[in-house]
Amino acid sequence: MRRSLVIPLAAALSLIIAACGGAPAAPTAAPEAPTTAPAPTAAPAAPAATTGRLETITARGTVICGVNNNPLPGFASVDASGVYSGFDVDFCKAVAAALFDDPSKVEYRPLSSQDRFTALQTGEIDVLIRNSTWTLGRDGDVGLDWSPTTFYDGQGMMVRKDSGITSIDDMDGATICVQTGTTTELNLADVFRAKGLTFQPVVFPDGDQTRSAYDAGQCDGFTTDKSGLVSSITLLSNPADHQILSDTMSKEPLGPSVLQGDPKWADAVNWITYATFQAEEYGITSANLAEFSASEVPEIRRFLGIEGELGKGVGLSNDFAARVIKHVGNYAEIYNRNLGPDTPFNLPRGLNALYTEGGLLYSPPFR
Repeated sequence: MRRSLVIPLAAALSLIIAACGGAPAAPTAAPEAPTTAPAPTAAPAAPAATTGRLETITARGTVICGVNNNPLPGFASVDASGVYSGFDVDFCKAVAAALFDDPSKVEYRPLSSQDRFTALQTGEIDVLIRNSTWTLGRDGDVGLDWSPTTFYDGQGMMVRKDSGITSIDDMDGATICVQTGTTTELNLADVFRAKGLTFQPVVFPDGDQTRSAYDAGQCDGFTTDKSGLVSSITLLSNPADHQILSDTMSKEPLGPSVLQGDPKWADAVNWITYATFQAEEYGITSANLAEFSASEVPEIRRFLGIEGELGKGVGLSNDFAARVIKHVGNYAEIYNRNLGPDTPFNLPRGLNALYTEGGLLYSPPFR
């Protein structure tokens, strides 16, 4: 975009810390915490488990994966035929591929920001992969175990190009559309309060309503994770009339989560995720897997399950990594297929690159 402190669409994510209605009230100083955001629900006492989640999933023959209930192009969306696609969706497929050697063995469960964690707590879903931020409160009080971060994000702000706004500092007294029950709502209050600015929160229960209200002119700004803004801008009536400010308001590590208390299942999801990172580091792709399967290099043979029994230790087949690569690909393949240069988003990898390329993605050793 053309203002000095505004970045173009593709560059918005390169500055990631690296990645709801009602009428607005009169302007007030940003509250310490919005009263509209419910506190995280504490994890209920879990019944004594006689069968672990991994065994339950194996017996069922499918994995139930919680995803976004609103379209988030590039991350999770469903077409008219009911086919799901996106970055988060591919990690659901990776779990199914590792468990069943079949990425189609997924039951997708669309969830709102209000019910996503409850769905884990009650056992409605097996794993949540729904652009959710790993926080201390969610790890502790809500009772979740988080897998490796798959997307490092940060909260941003979208405004109209003709608004005259070039940074958050220009938004004193502004109306801002924000989804309730999210870290986004809490971060917004914190940032404005720290800057001594006032704002009018216009809150909605889901992302679709929040975006639509902004598009209809009900708010001066629209805030969510920058990845969500880059995705949402493509759904606006006139995308070219909007811009994403350069300000990054938070750290938002996004990734899979499972219910605490089942370390075997948590380990399985962790190492399935790590397998996509390690495959990229080794240069193993869905296209050259057969070539690498003939390798005599010990670490490659262990990783692909040709020798050793590494998978057995986490309740998986020894060739689980090879299954993931065969059906879904390595991390770079997943990223590029959904968010890369050949997509409408063309998002730079930034911190979502391997540690060898200046990013934060890193797998412990497969040995």
